[in-house]
Amino acid sequence: MTGPRILFVVDAGPAVGGGHVMRSLTLAGALEAQGASTTFVGPPAMADMLDAFAPATARVPAADLGATAMAETFDAIVFDHYRLSEPDHRAISQGKPVLVIDDLADRPLGADLLLDAGPARTAADYADLVPERARLLLGPDYALVRPEFAALREPALAWRGEPVQRILVAMGLTDVGGVTARLVERIRPRLADEGLDIVLGAAAPSLPGLAKVARRDPRLALHVDTPHMARLTAEADIGVGAPGSSNWERCALGLPSILVVLADNQRPAALAMQERGAALVVDLEAPEFEAAFDRALTRLMRDAELRRDLARRSADLCDGLGAGRAAQAFLALVAARAEPPERSRP
Repeated sequence: MTGPRILFVVDAGPAVGGGHVMRSLTLAGALEAQGASTTFVGPPAMADMLDAFAPATARVPAADLGATAMAETFDAIVFDHYRLSEPDHRAISQGKPVLVIDDLADRPLGADLLLDAGPARTAADYADLVPERARLLLGPDYALVRPEFAALREPALAWRGEPVQRILVAMGLTDVGGVTARLVERIRPRLADEGLDIVLGAAAPSLPGLAKVARRDPRLALHVDTPHMARLTAEADIGVGAPGSSNWERCALGLPSILVVLADNQRPAALAMQERGAALVVDLEAPEFEAAFDRALTRLMRDAELRRDLARRSADLCDGLGAGRAAQAFLALVAARAEPPERSRP
């Protein structure tokens, strides 16, 4: 007997980044490990990311979405798409079980299962946004982290707080607004012999300029569409990243980090991390951003005790096993909905 067929409806692009695709791929892998099959649909930017990171992933043209779903090709639907809301979820799913991945809590959602890994998220945030029967998977216990991160967790945590040798800058593959180059130029003057690992997508606007810099500065290493993110995170001593889905990868490996807020929707999660003493936070839109970033970087590079404390507190938030938990919950829902109703006795 074959497992359920699950369609992922995801968004990607220069404005929204690639986090939707990456975390959906993580959940798809966990679902497949438990017997399901998965197919993706989304804009051309999604297809480009699949080609780079998961070329064997099944996909259908976006134009075929409605017809494909209504033809009952799939048994359940996962949405990771901020521009879709309850009417879209209902129209596309046609009554099939729906899992919505969200971290905005800003619109009605047609979810049977809702996943929001935000550290400060509560059920009250979704009280009027999902059906009463919907189950909520809230908090970092359900963060969608790839299994290779959990595999490296123990050795990575064992040596946090050692002298800084490598700094990881990973602001998202799409590099919204060319922020990566801007941050690298803040970091380079503060380096001695430390290495700087820079993660980018092939279409990142910062890439051409940083490639020229890296040819002159041997301390810089560019990693374009890298499949080795877990190893780079484990080997780094300090991380610089956005408070999106990659935040949980850094937490799973206890990487002491500076979170750079790029958008309004990232601010609540970043502030929750800051309040828990799990990261240093700076806001790209703040008037004194450059000075605040410089201070945060200097503190992390000089203070081993701060790095150890951030490592411990961030690792306590997320163990990297959330994808398996979410997959198990969704497959249980799909199985329950697939069971035929009991016949009434004559």
